[in-house]
Amino acid sequence: MTGPATLRERLRALETFPRPGLPELDPGAAPTTPHELFGIWLDEAIDAGVLAPHAVVLSTADVAGNVHARTVILKDVTDEGWWFASQSSGPKGRDLEANPHAAMTFLWPGLGRQVRVSGTASPADPGTSRADFLARPDLSRAAGLVNRQSEPLGSLAEYDAAFAAALDAVTADPRLVAPEWTAFALAPTEVEFWQASDDGPHVRLLYREDGAGWTTGLLWP
Repeated sequence: MTGPATLRERLRALETFPRPGLPELDPGAAPTTPHELFGIWLDEAIDAGVLAPHAVVLSTADVAGNVHARTVILKDVTDEGWWFASQSSGPKGRDLEANPHAAMTFLWPGLGRQVRVSGTASPADPGTSRADFLARPDLSRAAGLVNRQSEPLGSLAEYDAAFAAALDAVTADPRLVAPEWTAFALAPTEVEFWQASDDGPHVRLLYREDGAGWTTGLLWP
């Protein structure tokens, strides 16, 4: 008689990606910039019904090198980089002020795909940050206006009261903006596209910015 499966055994038995039917990555047909290929992959993730395809793990490090990771929402991709937003006074903002190097990791399991974006993040001008905040729904603006992210919280009732007051404020003034709200652009120096396959090793395509433009190359799986 065997006992219940261990956690290790249960984890090893899990399917990682749905097979067969995964899309392919042809490095020879890749666009000249990672921005273009990312746009294609994001569109395909949306069309495939991937849940929250714009959710991305943002990794930052403080001045001492301590790494922090959390999931944020991608706001846009432009020539300037991959965009997200946060309070400049919060943990993300403090990390980036001390150390602008950051990385993003997208995972779309239904397509067997991962994208890693590495580079430096810079704050946008106040007008861009203001526009980003005003584009948020009232509930999200109220949460941003509370602006005590990651501080110790005494009780849920304490937060409920602060949130209700902030919601009243943004409802009364549709142009009200959290003063420390900041949009950031992560300007990449490297972008890696990772594609699983149905019956072979995964394909890794790396774009690297060399100062004169983008170069591409394959990485060993």
